[in-house]
Amino acid sequence: MAPLLTARIQLLLLQTIGFLIGLIGKAARAFGGPKFGSMTTPPVIEPLLLLSGVQLAKLIRLRKVKCIDVIQAYINRIVDVNPLINGIVKYRFEEAKKEAHAIDKKLAEKREDDATLEKKWPFLGVPLTVKEAFQLEGMPNSSGLVSRRNAISKTDAPVVALLNKAGAIPLGITNCSELCMWYESSNKIYGRSNNPYDLRHIVGGSSGGEGCTLAAACSVIGVGSDIGGSIRMPAFFNGIFGHKPSPGVVSNKGQFPMARGAQELFQCTGPMCRYAEDLAPMLRVMAGPGIKKLKLDEKVHLKDLKFYWMEHDGGSFLMSKVDQDLMLAQKKVVTHLENTLGASVQHVKLKQMKYSFQLWVTMMSAKAYDGKEPLKFVDLLSGHGKPINPLWELVKWCLGLSVHTIPAIGLALLEEKLKYSSEKYKKFTAVRESLHKELVEMLGDDGVFLYPSHPTVAPKHHVPLTRPFNFAYTGVFNALGLPVTQCPLGLNAKGLPLGIQVVAGPFNDHLTLAVAQYLEKSFGGWVCPGKL
Repeated sequence: MAPLLTARIQLLLLQTIGFLIGLIGKAARAFGGPKFGSMTTPPVIEPLLLLSGVQLAKLIRLRKVKCIDVIQAYINRIVDVNPLINGIVKYRFEEAKKEAHAIDKKLAEKREDDATLEKKWPFLGVPLTVKEAFQLEGMPNSSGLVSRRNAISKTDAPVVALLNKAGAIPLGITNCSELCMWYESSNKIYGRSNNPYDLRHIVGGSSGGEGCTLAAACSVIGVGSDIGGSIRMPAFFNGIFGHKPSPGVVSNKGQFPMARGAQELFQCTGPMCRYAEDLAPMLRVMAGPGIKKLKLDEKVHLKDLKFYWMEHDGGSFLMSKVDQDLMLAQKKVVTHLENTLGASVQHVKLKQMKYSFQLWVTMMSAKAYDGKEPLKFVDLLSGHGKPINPLWELVKWCLGLSVHTIPAIGLALLEEKLKYSSEKYKKFTAVRESLHKELVEMLGDDGVFLYPSHPTVAPKHHVPLTRPFNFAYTGVFNALGLPVTQCPLGLNAKGLPLGIQVVAGPFNDHLTLAVAQYLEKSFGGWVCPGKL
């Protein structure tokens, strides 16, 4: 009984520290921060901005639309909207226009037919944005760390190079949280990103700049990375699609920080977009040779799938209760699948899901196969220079003198406290293996699992500091190594996005992507912010 009490006391202590830091954040929100005349971004009036990447590429290939007109339309939108959301932190407009003109010139020669062009360049002329943590030649690559402010990429990350080769045109790089380890995208280099549905709310993290940029129609396809929900949380909070592929399918190289050892197995690079039909074509391109591990060419008969659902994690005291709006949205999906699709839908109670946070911590503290310890966050914060003292950084932050954000300082302070003893590590490793086995056997090759993307809709700025463990709703699937697609389900009464995670067994990404397209047709998908 004593060890259990000790564990609970430690967890309560972590919650209390998070709450106290959160009070500081609430004070900051109350007495500071930018003021906006309107709470949403303006609606889209340019028709080109309302087409999927696949549709745009086809129109460009067929010479029905000039590539330069598409790129200019997006540049105009960015100039109008980005000052509000601060999603794109560095533009490459002139280079993008040169690349667009080159495509138009090539197409004017009419040397190849549409089928040949589509095979060679499936995203010919399509606007693309890339998370700043990834290398994009000539662009900063700091991950919001001040000591890396002057780090400029000399080459493209493999996944960016593949999209470029497929014809996509990068418009710029997007904001992230400091060192990509928090679910609000804010740092001391670029500042904070804002939600296009309500600028007072967060965009998620760490791929939050990408999420709000896509949602505000400042881009149509984007690159994100995910080790605890960093694709799916921003996709959810901003009402778009985001896919965390099965591990090992898409290259993680060319990003900073780069997971190493055991953690590299759980970090995933994946597509983010407004339209579900772009997910599979993007994944084909981004995966390169890794696509052979998947079955994207396999026809999915949705009616024959087995659907399972669970409305919350089972009652972990670490996390918020799931919003009623989100449970109602999930129930609508369940009812629709039963009554309209005629599919088999079963409610399940996976008791070990309540240990989601603990399973994620176990994953992040796992040693590599060669016995090496995982990379320490506090070492990353130092920028491989002089070691930092997290407690001293907290004092400096209170005086307005620290170059680090409060979530980063908080994580550095708590990093060692979050590590488990050998006994506890073995316990939760066993729990993870048991839950993984239970889910994989339940899902098989013809099942999907519907689960909340987060306990709440996008909270206001700084509020995550009072709810630091809520990310475990997404993080658990990194620990379990399963493919997941976040799907938008419209807006709540306050105009904030709703959504749901669709989970499948290992390497059954084609199932979640097929369900994403079905849910988009059934529930409307992305909703333009500020729509009249």
